[in-house]
Amino acid sequence: MNVEWVTVGPFQENSYLLTDPATRRAVLVDPGDEPERIAAMVRDAGATIEAIWLTHAHIDHIGAVAALTRQWPVPVFLHPDDLPVYRRAAQHAAMYGLSFEQPADPNRELADGDEIELGPFRFTVRHTPGHAPGHVVFLGDGIMLGGDLLFAGSIGRTDLPYSNPDAMEASLALVATFDPAIAVYPGHGPPTTIGAELLGNPYLAHLHPVR
Repeated sequence: MNVEWVTVGPFQENSYLLTDPATRRAVLVDPGDEPERIAAMVRDAGATIEAIWLTHAHIDHIGAVAALTRQWPVPVFLHPDDLPVYRRAAQHAAMYGLSFEQPADPNRELADGDEIELGPFRFTVRHTPGHAPGHVVFLGDGIMLGGDLLFAGSIGRTDLPYSNPDAMEASLALVATFDPAIAVYPGHGPPTTIGAELLGNPYLAHLHPVR
């Protein structure tokens, strides 16, 4: 599995391209802004986009969806609990004084435990609310596309509309049970691993694996 990304927009969000190296079939994960840069990444990879997977629906993670689905009319996957966030995205962007094109509603629902495919690769969807009610992570091929759940040395905010600190605590406790070798590709900042965060992230120091 090839993992590439560009960091886009005023919130410096990581927009990911996952590509099957054998077939060049690919998905975009959280295309957040600057659609022209994301499209250039796809073209440079010689990839064929098959879907857009969203970890959640905050504006900095969906800002390029409208433009990119005009170019590639592919299905957009989102957990339904995040639809209220998604549908208010343009309103939220206006609060920051940002221009924003509201995308059409997603047309594929994600649920905890779903398996989604990219060529021979299988990814499991885990529902990890807290930062957002429908936040999910994608686990497969030794990696986790983590959205804004877990960062290198930090975690996603829980003081935003629709956030829930108690749900975040439960989601982090779940992540603490994952294989420490899993590489984490977060929505902001550099990649890390589950093991590195269990050892050094102050927000995980108190957690014990859920049994």
